[in-house]
Amino acid sequence: MSVRTDMKNASVSGDGRIFVNGKIFTSDPENPCCDSMVVENGRISWIGTEAEMPAGYRDRFEKTDLNGKRVIPGFIDAHMHPMMLSGFSKQISCLPPKVNSISELIDEIRRVREKQGSEKWILGWGYDEGKFAEKRSPNRYDLDKGCSDAPVCLLRTCAHIRCVNSKALEIAGITKDTPDPEGGEIERDESGEPTGVLKETARDLVTKLIPESTEEEKISQLVDLGELLLSQGITAVGEMGNLEACDDFYHYEEAVKRGFKQRVAMYYMWDHFKGDPDFDIPAERFDKDRQIRVAGIKVIGDGSISGRTAWVYEPYLGDDQEYGISVCTDEDLDSAVAFCKAHKCQISMHAMGGRTIHRIVDKAYRADDWIKDGVTPYARVEHVTEPLVEDMEKAVEKGMAFVTQPIFLYAEVESYVKNMGPDRMHKTYPVPEMLAKGVQLAFSTDAPATSWAVPSDPFPCLKGAVTRKAYDGTDCGQENCVDIETALRLYTAEAAHACGFKDMGMLKAGYHGDFTVLDKDILCIDPEDIDKIKVEQTYIDGEKVYDVDAK
Repeated sequence: MSVRTDMKNASVSGDGRIFVNGKIFTSDPENPCCDSMVVENGRISWIGTEAEMPAGYRDRFEKTDLNGKRVIPGFIDAHMHPMMLSGFSKQISCLPPKVNSISELIDEIRRVREKQGSEKWILGWGYDEGKFAEKRSPNRYDLDKGCSDAPVCLLRTCAHIRCVNSKALEIAGITKDTPDPEGGEIERDESGEPTGVLKETARDLVTKLIPESTEEEKISQLVDLGELLLSQGITAVGEMGNLEACDDFYHYEEAVKRGFKQRVAMYYMWDHFKGDPDFDIPAERFDKDRQIRVAGIKVIGDGSISGRTAWVYEPYLGDDQEYGISVCTDEDLDSAVAFCKAHKCQISMHAMGGRTIHRIVDKAYRADDWIKDGVTPYARVEHVTEPLVEDMEKAVEKGMAFVTQPIFLYAEVESYVKNMGPDRMHKTYPVPEMLAKGVQLAFSTDAPATSWAVPSDPFPCLKGAVTRKAYDGTDCGQENCVDIETALRLYTAEAAHACGFKDMGMLKAGYHGDFTVLDKDILCIDPEDIDKIKVEQTYIDGEKVYDVDAK
C-alpha cells in the first residue's frame, strides 16, 4: 500500500530526498510496513513500496539507500526531565556499575570532597537502596563518613526523596523539633532524630538551598544532552518539570540556537508556581508549530512505589499501616485545573498509587474537555501503577491519556519485590488490559527518575515492556507483556498524542520526516536482545542529525 499527498500541491522546487530499500515500520495502522518514502520540506509527501513510487517523484530528488536496515519513527519520550538529566552529568551517579554499595558511595563522596572546598555542595543522583549491597537506604551518618564539613545531598532514583548529611540538615535548620511539612515526611530514628532522609515535600526544605547552575552551564548541558538523545533515536520529548522553581523555556530556546534539535512539549511544575498570583504563560508559547512549546501544567499527587510513598489501597509489605503519602491538596488540584481551563492547555497529574489514580481521574472526569482540538488530551495521568477498572473506563469515556514507564519494573525490581511482593508486582502496570479497554496509553522513561545508568535509553524500556522481565531476569508478570509492534506504537504515535504533538509519531504522508535507522531488526530480534540494539542514524524533518559513523 502506498500513501501520498496530492501531487498538485507538492513543491517542485523545495528541499527533498527519496529514501529507498528500507524495512520501514511506520506506526501507522493503515499502512504499517513499506520500503520507501519521499520527504519534501521536512514532511513526508509519499510513502509505500519503491515499485509503486509515482514517476513524478523519481527524478526530482537525491536518493538515499537505507541498505535494507530497519527504520522506525523517531522515539518520543512523552515523560522525562531533560533539564534535570542534563544537570546530573556533573554530579555523582549513585548507580551500578560505578556505585554498588553504601561503602562505595562514601568513597565517591570523599573523592569529590578532596577535589573541592568545604563551601561547595556535593550532589549525587540515582541512588536505590535495593541495588546497594547493604540493601538499605543511606542516612546522614553514612554521608558524614564521606564528608562532614560540607553539605551533601543525594537524590533518590524516583526524584521524590533526598538523603542529606548532618551539615546539610544544619544549614536547612532541620532538627528533632522540626515538624513534617504538609505532604512530606522528615524520616526519624527511634529517638526522634532526623535520619537525613527527606520524603516528598520535605525534600524542598533542602532543595531551595542548593546553588543553581549558571545560565551558561544549563544551556551547554542541555545541548550535550540533545546529542545523547539523538544517538538514542529520540526526536521529541515531554519536559515534565524541574525540581527548581525556574522557567526553563529560555534555556531550551537558547539551546536551539546552539544546535539542540528535539521538539519539546514543556509542563510547568505547579508546586513552584501555585502561590504566585502573577504567574502566567504567554499565549505564543502554546503554539503547536514551535519547536519549543508549552503543553501545560503538572501536579504531583503522590510519590513512588520504590520509595514507599505512592498512595496505595493495599499497604506495603512489612507495615500494615503504611499506605504512602497523598501529596497535593484539593485546592492544589482545583487551582491547576482552573489555570489549564483558562489557558486551554493540558493538565498532567502524577499518580502512581491506586488511591491517587482514583482521586486524580475522578477530579479530571468531573471537568469537561476544555481543549477540544482533536489532537490533544485535556488530561494525562502519569505512571498509573495500579489503576482500578472504573478509572480506566472513566479515562476512556473522557479521552484522558495514561503515560507509563516499563523501565520501572525492569530497573527497580528489587524495590518492587520488597515493597509489594511478587504476586502483587505481577499485576502492576496492566498494559494489555488498559489497551483492551481503549485507554489512550503511551510509553516513556521518566529519565532520570529511575535506577538505570543511562535512563533515557529507550531499548531497555522496550525490552521490559515486551518481556515483562527485569534486568536480572526476574519475572515481573509476563501476562502483562505486549508485542514489539505495540510497544513501538506506544513509544511513537501514542506518545505524540499524549503530548499533543501535531503530525508526529508516524511515518505517514503529511507527517514530519522524523525517523531512526537501527543496526538490528527490532521486529525480528530475540526480545532478550532488544537492549543490545543501537541507533545508526537519526533524521529530523528528513535531515540527518546523527550518524554513528561520523562520531
